[in-house]
Amino acid sequence: MIVEPSGQACGATVRGVDLASELSPSLIADIQSAWLEHKVLAFADQCMDDDALERFSLAMGEFGEDPFFDPIKGRKNIAAIQREADETSPLFSENWHSYWSFLAEPPKATCPMAVEIPPVGGDTLFCDQGAAFAALPEARQQELRPIKAVHSARRGYAPDGLYGDNDKGRSMAIRPGEAAMATYTHPLVKPHAETGEEVLFCSISYTIGFEGMDDMSAMQLIMELHQWCDQERFHYRHKWEPDMLVMWDNRCLNHKATGGYEGHRRELHRTTIAA
Repeated sequence: MIVEPSGQACGATVRGVDLASELSPSLIADIQSAWLEHKVLAFADQCMDDDALERFSLAMGEFGEDPFFDPIKGRKNIAAIQREADETSPLFSENWHSYWSFLAEPPKATCPMAVEIPPVGGDTLFCDQGAAFAALPEARQQELRPIKAVHSARRGYAPDGLYGDNDKGRSMAIRPGEAAMATYTHPLVKPHAETGEEVLFCSISYTIGFEGMDDMSAMQLIMELHQWCDQERFHYRHKWEPDMLVMWDNRCLNHKATGGYEGHRRELHRTTIAA
């Protein structure tokens, strides 16, 4: 197994492994170790169908919840992230977020497999939320540690949300609903469950407030943290290739989609891995 670091804030490309073949305990251990170190692993030159994607995902952990999406036909744990060549609806998932921070127990990993990759555009941007927190002045870190953040899916998946009842002409099987109005609270500064690294567990998409803070002050803090994290020094830009599988750590990363592939079709098959 060859691991090539991206040279950016996080991320690495892995070569020399066949994820569709039998996965030995030693290989799984090597992958887990590299993943915890680099936070995003891109496995190049994979020949995987949906069965192989599910086998690999289960080798990394149990399937997690994937709310507000219908799975692809014949599967329970694979969602299609797709956009047709002539689609004109707003780009899906183009604001920073972590899957699915609005749950009581957000998943640890997301694992999409390239099905159809356009010749240009469609990069995924990642923000290392641990590096962003570590770069803050110590006094500001101390101020943020006691804060509890309130997360909700309402901005995106409520009936009146971005992907709600008025979202027309989208090919993805998004299913908004009243369940998106629920809220869950997580520490704003959250230690990573395996590495112990302190990360900023918040996003402009799913963080809607903070316990004990009025709405205006909360929005000011959300925007302050968004602008701080939205610095290139904390980022990794992932360029997709055909036959590529990517696994990233939701516990310490935010991510967002980018466009630039108008007139071309794009499709990923994605699994979610529980904490």
